[in-house]
This record gives sequence, C-alpha cells and structure tokens, in this order.
Amino acid sequence: MKRIVLLFGLLFFLASCLAQAKKEVLYVGTFSVRGSEGIYAYSFNRATQTLTLLQTVPSLESPTFLTIHPSNKYLYSVNRGKADAMDQGGSVSAYGIDSATGRLSGLNHKSSYGDGPCYVEVDKTGKYVIIAHYNEGNLTVLSLFKDGLIGSVSDAKKYTGNSINLERQESPHIHAAVLSQDNKFLYITDLGTDKIYTYDFDAVNGTLHPGAIPEVTVTPGAGPRHLSIHPTGKYAYLSEELTSTVGVFSVDKISGALTVLQDSVVSLPRNYTEKNSSADIHTDVTGKYLYMSNRGADVISIFTIAEDGKISLTGNQSTGGKTPRNFLVDPQGEFLFVANQDTDNITIFRINAKTGKLTSVGKPVAVPSPVCLKLLTLN
Repeated sequence: MKRIVLLFGLLFFLASCLAQAKKEVLYVGTFSVRGSEGIYAYSFNRATQTLTLLQTVPSLESPTFLTIHPSNKYLYSVNRGKADAMDQGGSVSAYGIDSATGRLSGLNHKSSYGDGPCYVEVDKTGKYVIIAHYNEGNLTVLSLFKDGLIGSVSDAKKYTGNSINLERQESPHIHAAVLSQDNKFLYITDLGTDKIYTYDFDAVNGTLHPGAIPEVTVTPGAGPRHLSIHPTGKYAYLSEELTSTVGVFSVDKISGALTVLQDSVVSLPRNYTEKNSSADIHTDVTGKYLYMSNRGADVISIFTIAEDGKISLTGNQSTGGKTPRNFLVDPQGEFLFVANQDTDNITIFRINAKTGKLTSVGKPVAVPSPVCLKLLTLN
C-alpha cells in the first residue's frame, strides 16, 4: 500500500511540475525568398530540445529583425516592404502576443522613415521603438501607444561620412541601435564610417542628445555591425564585420562613454584565408563567455571573458549550416540557437557552463531564410 501511495504521490508531483512548466515560443524573422511566408513562431520544448511550428504570420516583405516589448505583450518587426505605396523606404510592424499561446495578431504597420531597416529595439519603458537603417544611413525613434500601436516620430538622426573600404564603406550604414541596461544611453554602430555613436536617451520625450564622448572610431575598414553589452554593464563587445574581429570597450556607467580595451581581436585561425564576414555577437548570461557568428567560415566563434573584460579566443563551432546571420543565447543559459540564412535551417546547441563550448542537440528545423531569433517565456 505504501508503494502505491508513494507512486501516486510521485505522479502527482510530476504532473504538478508539468503544469507549472511555462511555455516558450521562438519567433523567427525571415527574408521573403524561397517560399518564406513571413514571421514564424515555434513552440520550444526545453526537455527534448525540439521546435514545433505554432504559426506562420503573413507580413510585409522581408520581416527581418524582431524585438519584443518589455511587457511581453507585443512584438515588432522591421520590414523591407513598404507600409504604404507612397513610402520611400521600409516599414515597422506591431503584433499582439497572446499570453496563453504565444500566437501573433497584427496591430499596425508604419513607415520606418528610412531605406533598408535592419535593426529594431524597444526602450525599457516600452514607450519608444528605435530603428536603424542600413541603406539610408539614418536612425528613427517612434512613439508607442499603451496598446502597442506604433505612433509618430519623436526623433531622427541622419549620418554622413565614409571609410577606406570603397565597396562597403562609401557612405554611412547604420547597423544596430543598442540601449544600455539602465535605458540611459543608446549606442549606434555605423559600418560605413567605422564609428560608434553614443547618445543620452531621454525616455520621457523619446529624444537623443550627444553623449559625453559622442563618438568612437575603430580600426579603419573594420566595419562595426552589432554590439553586445556585458551583463554587468561595464564592458561592450563589437562585431567588426569586414575584418572578422571583435572590438572590446570599457563602459563608463555614469557618462556612457566607451574606451577601447582591446582593438580588433581575431575570431578565426590565423591560417584561415577564405572570404568571411562577421555578423551577430552576444555574451552568455553569466558574462563568462562571448560568442560571435561568422559567415563564410560558418561558425560560432567562442571567447572567454576575463575579470577585466578582455577576451581570448578558445575555439570555433560549426553552425550546421551556411551563413549564420543571427543567433540567440537562451536567457536561462542552457542553449544557443543559430539562424543559418542560406541553408534555411535553425540549429540548437547546448552551452557547457564550465567551458562555454557548444554541443549540437536536437534536429535542425527547416525555415526559409531565417534572419533573427527571439525567445519568449509566456506569462
């Protein structure tokens, strides 16, 4: 009898655990090629490391980069397609997120007021959406309503200049707009001019003002692409697309100013001579490891982060596909998801907490031209 009671107790405990397990959804932005239907949503089973298609969301052309509102109620995408026939550039779209299922429903589309939008971020108050435009080399800040709808422009910046790479740096190419954890500072990476711009961000009015040190210039020809801020907020790591290197900076948490700690740290073996361009960059949740995707070599480069913020290359992990444009580090620190753009698949890796190394798990998931990944735990 005791065994039966214990068995029922164990079954009840397991059932309770399963009931309490929160649902997780992976959202995928894509280019509108090879049959892509827009934004894809997948249920993620953490125990089995599997992704199951939940929904496809028809959208404007090429909903590439995504971001999730701090309330977890809304998702935003930037699109190559126009919101209106009269628009001269791209657009930004708002979607509601069903809190029980994670399914998306369209709210509205607005012009992004620039050509080639490639990055989108919502500020920590949830009142503004910030958009970087690669082709036009400009930045826009748009207001958000309480119901998630996109409103009007609160600020905009237009950049000028060039650098030494005549093919890729003939003009400004704004590639990312990254806010500090405290929402006080905004960092803008410009691939075309080899600069990072720093702004004081006014979260009341949605306006930008030049920081204490308004800009930092990196090695000529490096091509700043994406920026990752260390969990402590004390350091920042720059993916340098054109030289496949990483720039390392200390961050003054009072003024937001960046100071170079390490200049152009190599991410590939010295004897690697094939064509390559770096893309995305993220630290792990503990701040011990740094990861960067390399397209051409088709690897995730792995670095250790020392206590002083400096990094050392420890290895490269094949992504199981071609052209790893964007990747996602699991907020719980267990997994790393890679979007392989040119082989139309997403691969999953387990992160070794002791070494930072990656081990392939699960099966690749077929998605046409995946570009951006965002993981949400439902409330």
